[in-house]
Amino acid sequence: MQPSVIVIGAGFGGLAVAHHLRAAGVTDITILERADDIGGVWRDNVYPGAACDVPSVLYSWSFARKADWTHRYARQPEILDYIREHADASGLRDLVRTHAEVAEAAWDDDTRAWTVRLTTGEELTADVVVSSVGQLSRPAIPRIPGLDGFAGPVFHSATWDHDVDLAGKRVGVVGTGASAIQFVPAIADRVGALTVFQRSAPYVVPKPDGAYSPRQQHRFAKHPRLHHLTRRGVFHLSEQLNRTLDSDGRLAVVLHKAWQLQLRRQVKDPALRAKLVPDYPLGCKRLLFANDWYSTLARPHVDVVADVIAAVEPAGVRTDDGVLHELDVLILGTGFAATEFLAPMDVRGRGGRRLRDAWAGGARAHLGIAVPDFPSFFILYGPNTNLGGSSIIGMLEAQAGYVVAAVLEGARRGAPLAVRADRAAAYDEEMQHRLGDSVWSSCTSWYREPGGRITTNWPGTVAEYQRRTADFDPSDFELEAVR
Repeated sequence: MQPSVIVIGAGFGGLAVAHHLRAAGVTDITILERADDIGGVWRDNVYPGAACDVPSVLYSWSFARKADWTHRYARQPEILDYIREHADASGLRDLVRTHAEVAEAAWDDDTRAWTVRLTTGEELTADVVVSSVGQLSRPAIPRIPGLDGFAGPVFHSATWDHDVDLAGKRVGVVGTGASAIQFVPAIADRVGALTVFQRSAPYVVPKPDGAYSPRQQHRFAKHPRLHHLTRRGVFHLSEQLNRTLDSDGRLAVVLHKAWQLQLRRQVKDPALRAKLVPDYPLGCKRLLFANDWYSTLARPHVDVVADVIAAVEPAGVRTDDGVLHELDVLILGTGFAATEFLAPMDVRGRGGRRLRDAWAGGARAHLGIAVPDFPSFFILYGPNTNLGGSSIIGMLEAQAGYVVAAVLEGARRGAPLAVRADRAAAYDEEMQHRLGDSVWSSCTSWYREPGGRITTNWPGTVAEYQRRTADFDPSDFELEAVR
C-alpha cells in the first residue's frame, strides 16, 4: 500500500522528512507551509545580525552537505539560500503548498485516516500526518500592561519591521536572549540611545567566529574527506558541550572562566558588571555565544535596566522604581512559546481526544515523536528533543528516519500504527528522571512549564538519540484495528 503523507512545515525538519520518505519510495507527499516561502525560522528571523550559533560545518543536511560556507558561524541569508537552493535542485519545493496554514488535524476512527483542515476551510485527507512546526516558530509576546498603547512602533525580533528607521532614535529592547545578543550590537551604531531591559542576565561566552578564506573553501570542496573529518571533529566537540550541560562536566569550568574573562575585559564599570552577572548556574538557561555583547552594553549611549518593567506607557517604559524610560521605538527580544507545541493547531486523535488534553501538565511523546491515541501522527522537534549544544539538524534527521520506518511498517502491515501507552509512559518517566538531575532543573527558563516540568530539552547526546531512533521497534506500537 502506498501511504499518503501530509507534512506540516517547510523548514529544515519538514524538508528532511520529505526527502527521506521519498528516498524510501513514498511519493504521495504534500508539505503544507503557512507562509509564502520555505525556510522556517531562517525565513522569519531576518533581524539585523541574525546568524547561527552552531558551527556552520555542522549546519547542513547529511544528504546535502555544504562545504563552502563563508563563515564559521553562518549568517541567516546564507542559511536560507542553502535551504532554497537544495529544495529547488532536488524537487522538494514541488511538494510544498505555501499559504496553507493548518487549523485542525482530526483522526477518523472509521476511515482510519486523517482530515487536515486549513484556515481557509479547505480539507485534505491523508494516511499519515507529520508535524514539523518546530519549537521556535511562535513569538512569545510578553504580557506587559499598556503594551498596546505605546505611541511608537513595537515589533518582535522574529517579525522585524524593516520599514522603521532606527537612525537617531531612542530604542528600547525587552529581553537579553539569543536574538537580542545578535541584533543589539548590530543596531547600536544606528540608534541615538539604546535601553536594554534585562530580566535575567545571560552567560555569554566568546564565539570562535571568522570568515573562511577562499583557500579554505577550496580545500573543503577539493577534499571531501577533509570536510568530513572536520565535521566529525566539531560534532564530537559539540557533544562535549551537551554532556557538560547535562551533567555539569569539565567543560563547564572552562566555559565559566571564558565568560568571566570576557565580562571583565569588556566591562570596566563595576556597577554595570554587577548587573551582568547571572544568578543561576551556567547552562541552566540557554548558553549564548557572542564577542560584542558586553562591549556594546558598555558604550556611553547604551543603558542596561535591571529593574522590573511595571508598564508600558505611550511615551516609554516605566519600571517598578517609578522611572519612565522615554522611547521612540520598542523591540521585543522575548523569544518563543517553545513549550506550546503545535499551537494553535487543534489535533484530535482516537475518539476525538484532543492533543492539548493529552498534554495537560506538559507535552510528552515517545522519543519526542509519537503520542498514544494518535495513530499515524508523528512530530519532529517534539517534546524533549531540543539541545543545549550541537546542531538540531542531527536530531531532525534521526527523527525523520524513525518516522519513515514507522510509515513503512504501517504500510507493510496494512494498518495504521499507534505507540503503546505503556512504552510511552516508561520513556517519559526515564526522561523526567534524567532531566530532574540536570542543570536545567535548577532555575526557571523557557525550557520548563510553569509547573516545573522540562518539556523541551533532550537529556543526553545527539549520538545517543541517533542510536535510540535508528532501530525502529514494531513492538512499541499497536495496530489500529478495523472497527
